[in-house]
Amino acid sequence: MPWPEASSPTRAGIKNRIGIWFESDEIRITQWYRSQVSLRQDKLPLSCFYAVCYGYHVPRSYETSHPWIKFSLSSLQGVNQRLWAILGECQSKSEHIAGAPLDPQIASKVHNLYLVKGIRGTVAIEGNTLSEEEIKLKLQGKLTLPPSREYLAQEVANIVSGLREVSQAAMAGNPPPLSRRTIENFNSILLSKLDLDKDVVPGQIRKNVVGVFSCRGAPPEDCEYLVDRLCEWLNSKEFDCPPELSTALAIVKAIVSHIYLAWIHPFGDGNGRTARLVEFDILFSAGMPTPAAHLLSNHYNLTRTEYYRQLQHASDSGGNILPFVNYAVQGLLDGLREQLHVIRESQIDKIWQNYVYEAFGDTHSPAKIRRRLLVLELSKFADPVRFAKLTTISPAVQIAYSGASKLKLNRDLNALRHMNLIARGRKGTQANKDLIMAFLPGRAKVLPVTIKDLDSDQTPVAAF
Repeated sequence: MPWPEASSPTRAGIKNRIGIWFESDEIRITQWYRSQVSLRQDKLPLSCFYAVCYGYHVPRSYETSHPWIKFSLSSLQGVNQRLWAILGECQSKSEHIAGAPLDPQIASKVHNLYLVKGIRGTVAIEGNTLSEEEIKLKLQGKLTLPPSREYLAQEVANIVSGLREVSQAAMAGNPPPLSRRTIENFNSILLSKLDLDKDVVPGQIRKNVVGVFSCRGAPPEDCEYLVDRLCEWLNSKEFDCPPELSTALAIVKAIVSHIYLAWIHPFGDGNGRTARLVEFDILFSAGMPTPAAHLLSNHYNLTRTEYYRQLQHASDSGGNILPFVNYAVQGLLDGLREQLHVIRESQIDKIWQNYVYEAFGDTHSPAKIRRRLLVLELSKFADPVRFAKLTTISPAVQIAYSGASKLKLNRDLNALRHMNLIARGRKGTQANKDLIMAFLPGRAKVLPVTIKDLDSDQTPVAAF
């Protein structure tokens, strides 16, 4: 069969179907009887090449090497109540966190706490040894490292740059749609200013094989196609849902994107960090508050062995992603519960502080000011404090009671107990924060639900 002329309908059909612009100097056909023809990086059997002209399916290498990459939510069809219950609670708690009124200083503290945890989670799982305290210092511009460890700080700086880019776009109301170009840009940011292997170019799809055995990434000739296909799928109607379920489905979408990018492994380096940044992008763009959007990265790091086991199981099972989704969603829920506890404790502390100030009123009495200071500093301790250590619980208290007798301290404690602001017992003295808890309505104590608690209920509900 002769090669069609450049102006022929067949040649034009090839251009349209494959989406590759052919120029005379880009195609070299050495022998028609050979089984391969070079199309840029792709090598297709000649029969398949001509089959494209007539609309037939052209097999790709990944369909043999990675048959579990199916771009399908079929393994989530007919999901039972356990996953929907967890997703519903995740959405509810996320909305509570987003709407929680906090003192600006406390809000900043909570934000920075989980920013540090999220950054450490995404870099530590790939071998970065910086501690949370060191990452905190890096964010403050105070971290000093020896030259041999400076690359660790650069990895953190790159994560911060990626998070900032995502956050600014989403908060401006114009986040770019997920595309290969977006993902390539993320990888370019994450690998910026790092020493890399010679075959690794930040932001460029790899041209070499990576990984070993079952952990091998998809064939390099298919990576560009697979990332395009993934973005097209994630943006498709298959992930559409009613507004009231938007956060719940965004969680599933984010986790699915992570799994598929881990399978495809489209870049020479930084694939895990890129997958987790895409995950953050999807969650944050869907309205999840920043502290909550960092939780999955932290969960994967805290359960690193299980994380890799679940990824392996998802591919070994032929693409059944439900166990990984269950694992990730349960970790997200645990993190959200912890965040709400931190926020609730912060709110209680603020209410308690206001209550203490109101109890003393606008006083100028040295004795009352000293007692107020003592109860507020005592409030920072969860456990009772022994009498002998009360005057040393903080520098301010130490100064206030410098040279004071035990009688004076006892007199202050009795006055505070009379005001019902402290409780004294055999184990020591502590602030009576339970006093403000009495303002809350009574309720029975119930245990939180987990996925395992619902394992016995296999009643299917609406599919994705």
